[in-house]
Amino acid sequence: MLGLIGTTFRAAALPAIRVTVPAALAERAVAAWEYDDTTSPDPAEDPYVRLQRHRAGALALIGLSITESGKLDADGNTVVDLSPELVGVAMDAADDVLRR
Repeated sequence: MLGLIGTTFRAAALPAIRVTVPAALAERAVAAWEYDDTTSPDPAEDPYVRLQRHRAGALALIGLSITESGKLDADGNTVVDLSPELVGVAMDAADDVLRR
């Protein structure tokens, strides 16, 4: 059911969300975007590996957004508009960090 709701959200063309990314994290996201990964996904990969690959892709897309349109604020952090989907993926990954 949640996936069907998400499909509706994607079709709705939701507005971007302006976020502030601390400088060190912005640098790491940009590095993820610049990383040249030429490996192909394994068709038999387990769900955990697939999730990590998708999250790595989302991190790289955040890095791309920072590269293309990020602006430094007075504190040296990066302010950037992100798609709600990227924000959601990052927030889902935060749940895993909080569980550790």
